[in-house]
Formats: sequence, structure tokens, C-alpha cells
Amino acid sequence: MPPTPKHLIFSLPLMLMLAGTARAQLQEVTVTAQRAPSLESRTPVAMTTLSAAQMIEDGIDNPAALGARLPNVELDNAADGLRITIRGVSNADTTEKGDPSAAFLLDGVYIARPQIQNLSFYDLERVEVLRGPQGTLYGRNTTAGVINVISKAPTNVLEGWLASEIGNYNSRKASAMINLPVNDRLSLRAAVAWNQHDSYLTNGQRTAHALGKDRDDLSARLSARLKINHGATLLLRYDRSKVDDNNDSFVPDTNFYTGIASGHPVWYGASTGTQLTNGFVPPNAVPEQGYSHKTTDGISADLAWDIGPATLYYLGAHRHYDHDALANFYYRVAPTLALGVRQNFSGSYAQNSHELRLATNGERQLSAQAGVYYFREQSSQTYTFRDLTPLGLPPYYVFPHGPTIATSKAVFGQATYRITDKLRATAGARYTDDSKSRAGSTNFQQGPVFNPATDFALLNAATLNTHQTTWRLGADYDLAPSTLLYGAIATGYKAGGFNDGCLAGSSQLGLRCPAAIAVPAETLLYKPETVRSYEAGVKTRFWDKHASLNLSAFHYDYNNLQLSGVAIVAGAPRFVTANAGQASVKGLEAEGQVAVTPRDRVSYALALLDAHYVRYRPDGLHDWAGKHLDRSPPHTFTLGYEHRFGLPAGELTAGLRTRRSASSIIAVPSQLLQYRIPAYTESDATLHYRPNGAAWSVLARAKNIENKVRPIAIDSFGMTVPGDPRTVDVRVDYRF
Repeated sequence: MPPTPKHLIFSLPLMLMLAGTARAQLQEVTVTAQRAPSLESRTPVAMTTLSAAQMIEDGIDNPAALGARLPNVELDNAADGLRITIRGVSNADTTEKGDPSAAFLLDGVYIARPQIQNLSFYDLERVEVLRGPQGTLYGRNTTAGVINVISKAPTNVLEGWLASEIGNYNSRKASAMINLPVNDRLSLRAAVAWNQHDSYLTNGQRTAHALGKDRDDLSARLSARLKINHGATLLLRYDRSKVDDNNDSFVPDTNFYTGIASGHPVWYGASTGTQLTNGFVPPNAVPEQGYSHKTTDGISADLAWDIGPATLYYLGAHRHYDHDALANFYYRVAPTLALGVRQNFSGSYAQNSHELRLATNGERQLSAQAGVYYFREQSSQTYTFRDLTPLGLPPYYVFPHGPTIATSKAVFGQATYRITDKLRATAGARYTDDSKSRAGSTNFQQGPVFNPATDFALLNAATLNTHQTTWRLGADYDLAPSTLLYGAIATGYKAGGFNDGCLAGSSQLGLRCPAAIAVPAETLLYKPETVRSYEAGVKTRFWDKHASLNLSAFHYDYNNLQLSGVAIVAGAPRFVTANAGQASVKGLEAEGQVAVTPRDRVSYALALLDAHYVRYRPDGLHDWAGKHLDRSPPHTFTLGYEHRFGLPAGELTAGLRTRRSASSIIAVPSQLLQYRIPAYTESDATLHYRPNGAAWSVLARAKNIENKVRPIAIDSFGMTVPGDPRTVDVRVDYRF
């Protein structure tokens, strides 16, 4: 064997060192936050991007699990759907007439209903979370921000994987994917995910019924990518999900607080087992077995056609959602009296959306995009409340609503001008026209079916049209090759809406609205929510790209925040939304990573937030100016550490992540209640083994090691949805 040349012997340690250095450098991530591919570190927007690998490692398999990784973001799986709070801005109206403050997108398609936003994550490319109003490119209902879930598209490589998981609470999960290139033009991809676990709650109601905070869902997605010609590509997706879980996912607020009857709830620190036990025994009714059956499916077409100087994009989708549920409410009707109320619900929803957009290609002194957008949702639903006879209501208190129709039309454009090689200026605007209408009634019935001889109905009917122009002005500057400075002034808008009731003289569904039961326009209708945002930030990579820092400072002026809750109207409970005057939000966010060595990595996120009412009187008398907005802790800090151990037969990666949050508030304005959530620390750990050259790997995870829970939602009746207790699981992957 010939001797190794001396120059190779001397250079071998240097080569190994350089290889280690390259491995330790942070990898760039390409995002589409500005509706065009760009590096995240070069995108002048406050955002966080999580890859599929990161989410699998951390056990993030649904949107609600994202919040622990994001600064100034709270994502909670409440009983009535996904509750998104970004920088203190949220929304509590998840009914068919309500709109979110943050837009939730699946592959760029807006998903209107919070009840179907918290579905399983599987076979994803990444998730992009944009903080702050995005009214120019993404439209209405983005006063708080945008969450865009992006699934993997078919590729020209034959590949697949299988995964199986088991854990406590009888958790069982399985998922699989196969990608098939048919020929040079067509590729197909199929993915499926199944998830189950038992309830996290304990039944102390003296019944044998199972409770909620369980999971039972099956989801599948089929995708096809077709190269029509050298410049045009069509991506088709079809997905379907079936969810069979339990809507009884709440406990009384007295599990966490004393002093509620006096109007001043005080946290008393019960054990986790006590907090997760529903021991409410209704004095007026016997609970039934709760359930929730949801089915949703959607088809979308995503076309990109390169026509030379520009690319024409079309994104169209149709989605449908059906829901049938029974829940057993804890229903506080007086400071010291709660009733058991059974609620049946059935609903059907259909939405269609279309967007046509033209964007310039390549690096130009002036780059621009413009488009038109159309969205329409139509739904019908029936809410039936039983067991309210102690309040003088009939045996069946029913709200049949529909059709409820929401339509949104928009025209938008945004352009960026390169002033110098380092300085760019951006301007954009969007005009949105929204219309909403609903025909329905409030029925007072003696039986489950309306009988004109014994029952009567009050009309619920309203029509509202609102419109708004939102805009954005910004600039960004390359301070150094790896450092970007940016600043922007932007506005956002959320459409107005209406409450139950009718205007004098109106008529629908054969029902008239006489003046005696009419609702004044200022009570029936509520105004659009608007925001003006001022933001500045820096994105930098330093220490030879071994470390990163994304820093942003912001200030918002909010007007007419839309707050919702149950109030007594004409002697009966109604769900009411009202405008909350003015609010101010300001804060600072810092997040990044440090590759300390080729085997050690640290991640961090710090958020400071001051979100409070400037002008608000929830009942017209009590002044809430200066009080904090919901779910807006003054500071949170997240720290993660990961180390890779080199073993003779493979590699073992150990990770630990902890999040410390200051105290926050959940308020019920209609009851003048403010529930304080104490400061908390929550930690997760992972252990991942990958054998050398093997197609399989094993991942063990523990979440909420402290096993402490806190309320994530409290409604006007005192029903409280607690967080998740400690969970552990093991996942086995096989890839081919």
C-alpha cells in the first residue's frame, strides 16, 4: 500500500475541522411569507418558521402545540375550536357569524372555521407564522397575523415512510407516505395519519360517561403535480379528515379559583388531579354521553405559469365541513348556582375561494405583484339547549340559523423598488369589500320539533356590508451581507358583524320583527376592527453563521376590538359581540439559535409585551382602561438545548426545552370577571436514536414534565378548558 502523501496527512485535521464547522453553521430556510420564495433571514417580516423535522422532534402534531415554540403567540385548543392569540390580539366568536383575528391557511387556502383548524399535522414541508397585521397580501382577518401550514408537494423521487407511536393515556398513532413519480411530467403523493388517546379528564359526576380532551381522528391527503409545459405547473390537492372525539372538554372554574361569586377570582393552586376532574353534579339534569363528529374535506388547484417577465398564479379551493355534537355544560346562572345544560349542535359549512395573481420574475430594480381575490362561505346550523326550565325558559331553547352567507372580494398590489444595491422600499395596498347576511330565529319550544300551536319564534336576521383599504409602507437595508434592517407601517382590518335579533319592520322566513321585540342598530351590529402597526427589526447571522438573531420592536393602535360573551337579552341568554373601544399593544421580540459546537445547539426566544385597553367600559359603567388584554403575559422566555452523542453504532440526540411565562389574564367582560393565570414553567425533553446506515430510527418524548395545568379558555358560564397534563410517547420511523 503506497504511503499517504504528507500534504494530505497534514491537511486531514484541517479538512475535518472545516467539515465540522460547515456542519455547525445554521442552515438557511426558504419561505413564502411575501408570496414569493425568499430566505427567511432576508424577509422583512417578523416571523417564525418550523420545519417538518423540527415539529416531529418536538411532538408538534397539531396547531395548538405550536404556541410553546413561538414568541408572543398563544395557540389553544378550546372546546369551540382553535384559539389563536398573537401579540395579545385574539377572538372569542367562533360561531358562523364570527371572524378570527389571525388567518389560518392550509397551503395558502384560508380556513374560515376554528373548529376544523386544529387538525393533525402530517407530511408537512413547514409552518410559517407571521406576527403582525398582513392586510395587503393576505387580506382581512389578519389584524393579529397569519399561520400558513404548507404540506409537501409531490417530487420526482420514489420514496416513502412509515411511523408508529405509543404513549400514556393509551395514545396510539400511525402515519405513512408514498411518493410516486409516474413519468417526467406527473408525480403523485399520498399521506395518511391516525391519532387516538383517551381523555385527560377524570369523571367525578357519578356517571360512567367518558369525558373530553380525548382524541380520535383520521386524515388523508392526495396530491398530484403536473408539468403542463416548460413554464406551467399545476398542483392538485385533496384532503379529508374525520374526527370522533368528545365535546365535554371542560371543568368548572372552581377547580382553579375561589372568590368567583364575589367577582374577584383568586387562584388557589389545587393539585393537577383535582384540576382535571369534572366533579360537577347537576341539580336539574342527568348528563348524557357527550360526543363530537366532524368531517371535513377540500380540493385545491394551484397553478403557476411562467410567461417570461412575470408568473401568473391561480389558487382556487372548495372546502366542506359537517359537525354533529352533544355537550353537557356547566352553566352558572347566578354567583352561587350552576345548572347542567345539555346542548345539541348540528352544522354544515361550505366555502369557495379564488385568487388570481401576477408577479414579476427575477431580480429587478422594480418587482411587483397584483391580484384579485374572492371568498364565499355559506352555512346552516342548529343550536339546541335543554334543561333551562329553572330560568323560566321552555324545555327546548333553540337557535336554527341559516343560510348564513359571508362574501369577501378584494383587489391588491404590492411593489418593491431597489433604491440602491442595499436599500429597498416597499408599498402595497388592498381594497376589501365584505358582505354578511343571516336568516334564523330564537325558538321557544315544548319539544324537539317546532310546533306552531304551542311554540313561538323571534326573528334573528341581519345584513351588513363593510369595506376597507389596508396598506403597507416599508423599507429594508442590508447593513452587512448577513444583516438586514427593516421597518414598516401597516394597517389591518377585520369585518364587522351582527348579533341575534332584528331591526324593526324587517321580515325573513315568514317571521316579522315588530318594534316591541326589535333591537337597535347599535346593539344588533358591531363595527369592523382596525389596527395601525409600527414595526422595526433586524435579522442577522453572526459568528461565521454559527449564530442568529431576529429582533423586532412594534407598537399597535387598535380601534373597535371585537369582544364576545354571553349576556342576558330580554330575559334569555344570548351570545353577544361588542366593540371594545381602543387598545394599545407594544413589545419586543428576540429569537435565534447558536451552534456552539458541531454537536451542541442552543435556541432561544424572548418576548416582552404590553397589551392593554386604552378605552373600554364593558357594561357602560366600569372602566377597564389600563387592564391587560387576554393571553398577553408581560414576558415569556424559551430556552432549548440539543446535544448529539456519537456512538459506535449510530447517533443519539438529546434535547431539552423549557418555557417560562409571566402571569396573564383571561377575562369575561359580560360578567366583569378577570381570571389571573399565575406564572408558570413548562418543559419538554426528547431522545432520538439513529443507527448508522439504517432506514429506521427511534424517538422518545416527554411533554410538560412539570405536570402542571392551567386554564386555556374560560367562558361566560364558568366552563374552563384546562391545558394538557404530562404526556410521554415513543415513535418509530422507517423510511425507504
